Amino acid sequence: MYSSTRRVREARAGPAPHARGAAGGYCYGNRLGTGWSRRAGCPNAPVMLDSLGLPPALHYHADATQHRIMSPAAHDTSSSRAPRLPLFAVAAPGLESLVAEELAALGITATAERGGVAWDGTLAELYTANLWLRTASRIIARVGQFRARTFPELERYAGRLPWGEFIAPGRAVQLRVSCHKSRLYHEKAIAERVRGAIERAVGPLGSTGDTGGGAGPHGTSTVGTATGAPRTDRHGAVAGAPEERDDDGADTQLVVVRFHYDRCTISVDSSGALLHRRGYRQELARAPLRETLAAALIVASGWRGDAPLIDPFCGSGTIPIEAALIARGIAPGLAHPPGEPRRYAFQEWHGYDAGLWADLIARARAAARPEAGITILGSDRDAGAIAATTANAERAGVLTDLQLEVRPLSALEPPAGAGWLVTNPPYGVRVGERAPLRDLYAALGKLARQRLRGWHLTLLSADRQLEKQVGVPFETVLETRNGGIAVRVVTGRVDESA
Repeated sequence: MYSSTRRVREARAGPAPHARGAAGGYCYGNRLGTGWSRRAGCPNAPVMLDSLGLPPALHYHADATQHRIMSPAAHDTSSSRAPRLPLFAVAAPGLESLVAEELAALGITATAERGGVAWDGTLAELYTANLWLRTASRIIARVGQFRARTFPELERYAGRLPWGEFIAPGRAVQLRVSCHKSRLYHEKAIAERVRGAIERAVGPLGSTGDTGGGAGPHGTSTVGTATGAPRTDRHGAVAGAPEERDDDGADTQLVVVRFHYDRCTISVDSSGALLHRRGYRQELARAPLRETLAAALIVASGWRGDAPLIDPFCGSGTIPIEAALIARGIAPGLAHPPGEPRRYAFQEWHGYDAGLWADLIARARAAARPEAGITILGSDRDAGAIAATTANAERAGVLTDLQLEVRPLSALEPPAGAGWLVTNPPYGVRVGERAPLRDLYAALGKLARQRLRGWHLTLLSADRQLEKQVGVPFETVLETRNGGIAVRVVTGRVDESA
């Protein structure tokens, strides 16, 4: 039997002597009824006999030309005989380990990589990940990987993928293409070939929002990224793009095509809109924080929902609202007004199981606690910010779990006992001038020494010099980006004898 971890390890190990063959890439047969058959010209294609139309657990081999071949192999069925497919939870840079921990808590064994977390998952796990992950950006299914140095090769291998399982005729499809040091480097031309392969498989598609540009064959060309040298993973992934672009929804099927040293990976998105778009944050204050980053800040702080938490710069309330969701065990996918889950892209797939999804929703609702049971305080000197927080918290269904106050930092009155201060204070890059903030950070330090003895402090920081003004020894526990700015999550504890 092969475990998921072993399959991933063997996929990275390179060619398997017993697997050398002529096929190139993932090979899928044409759909016949509820199963799959081998197609002509693809002798190593698997026979797939599942009723959901999704690939079973896979054992990867590489042939002499370094193509990935899907071949039937024994896999661990001790826990489930459900079909599996390669899944990837996309994460903002630095959040990969948090996503892996979340998946582990859900009973899913996965491998953290730069840019996200990979595993071979069932349909139930794909639904569960979309519903429950607090720090992931989206969940994609990797439906094909092959080497292509010419457009005919791309067209041939892309044409073998099971597009009908994910895309219905007439559905709008958006292709996002990125290339890094590959002979095929013109994204729009690549998008045209892949779109053509999809249309040959399923028929005419809806309106397109394909994205691509043009870079030299030895450079990197990626849509929607900041200028400068991109940070790539072993698959050629550029952190934050193209999977993290936030301009799509469940009404459009996103297809991600990535070329890295002539190896093409094709993925379909299962989430639709990015997962940080819970639906409750409709009122915004200055410099809003994404829900996924707010959740990461809370989790990285070490807070587990059993002690008071305060945010003295709460803005539109993302940190206290996410804290309340955690304390009550509410799935982030249910923090959508009026308490119904939003629409996901996987609900448009051919194998969508409405009964399974309804069961998972029912279980998530049953698992939620009726109240947080601890103090979660959000304050801000701006009355407009507190008004925004109030409206957002009501939409998220946690308003009664929060204590919201209009007051400056100097007037903060923390609850009795020790707890956590978790906040995203203003930093110089964001407001345009660092010098006036020194007094603000010094005031935070004075408050901590006078009223927060024994408390844990966690800040989202972009400036080490400002951190020093607090006077608390901080440790960096996470590095990521916020709005294109390099930031760190720093934690420290206030001396009880301060």
